Amino acid sequence: MGVNLHDEMIELRRSLLGMGALVEQRVSRVVDALVEGDLEAAEMVRAGDDEVDRLEVALESQCMRLIALAHPVAGDLRFVLSVIRISSELERIGDLARGIAKRIIKLSQMEPVEVSAPLVDLAFAARTMLSDVLAALSNEDAALCRQVRRSDKRVDDIHKSVLMWGREEIPRHPEQSRAMIEILTMAQRFERIADITTNIAEDVIFVLEGRLVRHEAD
Repeated sequence: MGVNLHDEMIELRRSLLGMGALVEQRVSRVVDALVEGDLEAAEMVRAGDDEVDRLEVALESQCMRLIALAHPVAGDLRFVLSVIRISSELERIGDLARGIAKRIIKLSQMEPVEVSAPLVDLAFAARTMLSDVLAALSNEDAALCRQVRRSDKRVDDIHKSVLMWGREEIPRHPEQSRAMIEILTMAQRFERIADITTNIAEDVIFVLEGRLVRHEAD
């Protein structure tokens, strides 16, 4: 069966960007749930993981079909291979957002505890990184990908601030330790979203430049 590689590549790109938009929406909702106490948004993220999973499977199948039938080379092959990686990374970000949503709901059922200010900074920073990397993918912007890579250091620093907050506050308020552990777990997951977003930035650079930068300093 003949395959129109040009048309298939356009459709593959469209599908990947659609998956990215869905995952970005889920991360944005979970940040809103955290900052505004929006439990309805948290419930939506907790319950809506299946669509992301289906998109990942569909994209991987589309890539395997293209490799088998169209034999892409050079830049086309780089893109197809990177789509497999990026779709998997987006699925993992979706899972992490779901995990954060679960903890927001659990936290709402405990004695009220003030959310650490660095956690909010961490959530916003991770969301911005994801938004930037998806814009870089859409606009083929390697410079923005490098900016995303540099942003990961700031996220790591904020994450350390959340950990320091936990070390100080848990001994002072042992009765709130369970709630604070939930907050620390959310921080770890936002930090992981940023790490995976950095991986996506490196994948996009590979697509655009044919260079592997994963172990290079930016």
